[in-house]
Amino acid sequence: MNHEQAVFRALADPSRRAIYARIAAGEAPVKDLVAGFGISQPAVSQHLAKLRGAGLVTERREGRLVYYRVEPDGLRPIIDWLAHYRAFWPGRVERLEDVLRGMGA
Repeated sequence: MNHEQAVFRALADPSRRAIYARIAAGEAPVKDLVAGFGISQPAVSQHLAKLRGAGLVTERREGRLVYYRVEPDGLRPIIDWLAHYRAFWPGRVERLEDVLRGMGA
C-alpha cells in the first residue's frame, strides 16, 4: 500500500477522523483522547497506531504519558490528490452553467 492509500484508509474511519480532528485542535495525551471519545484505551491506541502509520500524527513521550500531535505534512497526499483534480473543475462548472442556461434555469 502506498502512502496516499494509507492516508485515505486511515481517515476513512469516522472514529479516526474524530480523533484526528481532536488532535488537530492541539496536542493531547492518550488519556484525554480516551476520556473524550468514550471508547476503550486499546481501541484508541489502535486508531492512533493507524494514524501514526499513515504519517498523520506523531507521538512524544513525557514520563509515563504519551502525547500525540498532528504531523504538518501528513495530509500532503490528500492535498496533492485534490490539487490534481481541481484543475478539471472550472471548465466543467462553466459547461454546467451553459447547460443550465440552455435549459432556462
